[in-house]
Amino acid sequence: MSRAAENDPAEPTDPSAATRRPPLLWVLLVLLVGELVVVGGAAAYLLIELVVATPSSYPSAVAVLVLTLMAAAWLGSIVVGAFRGRAWIRGAAIVWQVLQVAVGVGSLQGTFANPTVGLWLIVPAVLVVVLLITPSVTAATAARDEAPPRTY
Repeated sequence: MSRAAENDPAEPTDPSAATRRPPLLWVLLVLLVGELVVVGGAAAYLLIELVVATPSSYPSAVAVLVLTLMAAAWLGSIVVGAFRGRAWIRGAAIVWQVLQVAVGVGSLQGTFANPTVGLWLIVPAVLVVVLLITPSVTAATAARDEAPPRTY
């Protein structure tokens, strides 16, 4: 590093300054981890129920369990990607939030309507979408994966 670069005020002098995450990204991470914990808990509950209780349809019970495990894996990858600041997580997280809002709206209406469940699904989903489009979170999640090497 040259002397001129050492005195450049544009370059951060603290090496951890470049790796600091904005506070709103931490809020986003907390919300996403909370969603992951809930979906993981639901998967654990479904697995225990599959082993302990007798379902009316084993194929349906296994299918719901597999879909819940896939959702947990999807959310887990979003959390890891968000922690690493990857750009692809914004689209994946918004898709998850749209699905979550759809389930929440379904919980607000119908024969077995439960407004509490609906609000617990809709409010965090809206918060996550708002956080994903804030400039500081967008800047913190702008890292792109390197292009694969060219082969001729």
